[in-house]
Amino acid sequence: MSPWLTVVGIGEDGFKGLGKNARHALLRATRIIGAQRQLDLLPVCIRGERQLWPSPFTLAPVLASRGEPVCVLASGDPMFYGVGASLARQVAAEELSVLPAPSSVSLAAARLGWPLQDVVTLSVVARPLAALNAHLASGIRLLVLSNDGSSPGLIAALLAQAGFGQSRLSVFEHLGGADERRIDGLAQSWAFAKVADLNLVAIDCQANSNTPRLSRLAGLPDSAFQHDGQLTKRDVRAMTLARLAPMPGELLWDVGAGSGSIGIEWMRTHPSCRALAIEADSARQGLIEHNRDALGVPGLQLIRGKAPEILQGLETPDAIFIGGGVTREGVLETCWQQLRPGGRLVANAVTLQSEMTLMNWRARHGGELTRIHVAQAQPLGEFDTWRQALPITLLDLVKPL
Repeated sequence: MSPWLTVVGIGEDGFKGLGKNARHALLRATRIIGAQRQLDLLPVCIRGERQLWPSPFTLAPVLASRGEPVCVLASGDPMFYGVGASLARQVAAEELSVLPAPSSVSLAAARLGWPLQDVVTLSVVARPLAALNAHLASGIRLLVLSNDGSSPGLIAALLAQAGFGQSRLSVFEHLGGADERRIDGLAQSWAFAKVADLNLVAIDCQANSNTPRLSRLAGLPDSAFQHDGQLTKRDVRAMTLARLAPMPGELLWDVGAGSGSIGIEWMRTHPSCRALAIEADSARQGLIEHNRDALGVPGLQLIRGKAPEILQGLETPDAIFIGGGVTREGVLETCWQQLRPGGRLVANAVTLQSEMTLMNWRARHGGELTRIHVAQAQPLGEFDTWRQALPITLLDLVKPL
């Protein structure tokens, strides 16, 4: 089957910047779908019916035209955070042709002299701005696709609040067109509340001298989280996450999430990792919402309710952590039943009763028990001594295939 649908990447230089194949596709098309700004770039010789995307956005007009020669206009590279990626999930590869133009990130990297392979590329187009927090570290360079003209100012404020006010920003408007403009400045003194809606933000991240280091490895400082004491402490958290063993694209249930630390650190290991934080206490739910944004994983989904009842109907997880409530009737059984075959279950116990529950569970289902003792040096008069934290019993096991 020859492609009936062609996705044409078009830049600010319009029709004259297109290659031969893209021009021919537009000349043949009976219907051309795009944003008004993109349609306005086409000359009068393009005779196909011009159609705006509906609001709210949907691919329905394209899919309803299956079989006729249709062109869809997209900015730059349609497969980079673009409509081409969405269409590729709905249209068979043999029915679809994608003709990219240089993306805005390629043009920005060229202007800045930044090797593109060394840059982190992100988008805040209809996405939470808080996701940027997960990528902030001194020396990191970010290229961020803006949602609109207010995005650079909001990004600058976020950087300043996160302790990265010394970061240098370069905002590029209308890249590749006659109206291209570059604006430079520091995040802490950014003075442009509004720029052109079509813009990209380049960030050379520089932390303030007192900004804490927040590694992507498990075991963030306890001070990185707001909590009421219901927190899996740093050393135990690192050991717990090592046993949960997050892999790209996997889903975690954090049952009895407390401040959300396990689910948050799970998601920070890879952008495609997902987590559900199950928590019944309303005050702790607020802590989870704060922590997930502050640490750059706004996609962490908060499930408000008490296990095991609230667990029914949730998406099947690849791993489950039970930080509290293992003695509650049905919690372990429901989690084990819902866990996918080959998935990992890790549960921590502090009390004798919860420890006995884990020992009994291991006797029936196997797994490994680990006793964790952590002591820290603290003052005792003029000297120092070891202060022992409550010992933790950790059960980890894999569900048989």
